[in-house]
Amino acid sequence: MSDAAALPGQPRGLVVSGPATARAANVLAPNPSAMTLDGTNTWLLSEPGSELAVVVDPGPLDEAHLGRVVETAAALGKRVALTLLTHGHPDHAEGAGRFAELTGTAVRALDPALRLGDEGLGAGDVVTVGGLELRVVPTPGHTSDSLSFHLPADRAVLTGDTILGRGTTMVAHPDGRLGDYLDSLRRLRSLTVDDGVHTVLPGHGPVLEDAQGAVEFYLAHRASRLAQVEKAVADGHRTAAGVVAHVYADVDRSLWPAAELSVRAQLEYLGERGGV
Repeated sequence: MSDAAALPGQPRGLVVSGPATARAANVLAPNPSAMTLDGTNTWLLSEPGSELAVVVDPGPLDEAHLGRVVETAAALGKRVALTLLTHGHPDHAEGAGRFAELTGTAVRALDPALRLGDEGLGAGDVVTVGGLELRVVPTPGHTSDSLSFHLPADRAVLTGDTILGRGTTMVAHPDGRLGDYLDSLRRLRSLTVDDGVHTVLPGHGPVLEDAQGAVEFYLAHRASRLAQVEKAVADGHRTAAGVVAHVYADVDRSLWPAAELSVRAQLEYLGERGGV
């Protein structure tokens, strides 16, 4: 059995519904898969002593799951006052409209198409609800609309799919771009260095106790994959599918379609910099 403390980011262990920090609790959605790991983490955030809560990523359009989120808040003596989205992929956002109906809340997101209400989200925004403070951190790359949320009081950051609790994420080309993704990882690293963030509350997988270690692992992984892709092309693998078969041979074949999107993003990145 692996020692979790020795794994990248020091994952906490099993993914379960329940408290994760003083202000964050997880309600795990029942949508496990190779892409979603244990399922989508729907985060319920609230300042201790406040009756108001914020929900980040209601998850898929699953009536039972959305009901459990509302019930979890009520059991904690909270009322959901606002819904936020890290990005628009269905496993995070599909249930947002129905959840807004159940709770009477606005839905705030970077993408105007995902919003319900007048307000969106952007760089530098600070969301405050019932004394809770969340700072909006743009982290494009996985998708163009990806956001993270810095929770200063818990020295934590909610990363959506930008950093996962286990494994690595894909760059969803053509909407996602590798250059943007690398910049986003560096932005998250600055939170760990300059703002003392040590906990990652990811969109999938377990909580990570070593945020800086997780970011450094992701940056090193991307650099390694990029070098492998460049070498594969130099060795004659001229299509994205061919590069995937060569570079990702050790990866579950069910993940190859996602890997191909990342390879396309890497090829584009190399091409923009005068490489392959």
